[in-house]
Amino acid sequence: MAALHITDIEAAINHWRAKKPSPDGVTLAPEVRALAEVYALMVYFHEDEVDEQGFPPGAWAAWLDWYQTTPDTPCIAICSTSQGDELCKGCGRTFDEVQRWPAMGPVEKRAAWRRITRESSSWRFNRYAERAAEGAEDAQARAAPVFGPR
Repeated sequence: MAALHITDIEAAINHWRAKKPSPDGVTLAPEVRALAEVYALMVYFHEDEVDEQGFPPGAWAAWLDWYQTTPDTPCIAICSTSQGDELCKGCGRTFDEVQRWPAMGPVEKRAAWRRITRESSSWRFNRYAERAAEGAEDAQARAAPVFGPR
């Protein structure tokens, strides 16, 4: 069974803290409290992951609400698995992950996102981003007004 990583729980807590801030600096929204209880137990027991089975219903609902705000797929429409690669050069997913993605649950998808983000070897995280930044710089340079003699 898939497991939720502590960093996703932290992100969900921060999502809810921004969505429902404490009115007095002490009181927590029910969603924050539910997630914080799980988080505290993970810290206490030195766990990085918690099984999605048995996850408290209130914390699960709060986590799913945060999950809905994240991108569904890492795909950047440059798929090398269709060319026979076992690992996509564009997004970093394995061939199996690309094939099963529509049927995967949110926790499995987040595990794949965590892995490809940690590896950061795909074009999604380096070459593609660099090319996009270079394109933006070129466009900005072309749009800059020219002063002085012509």
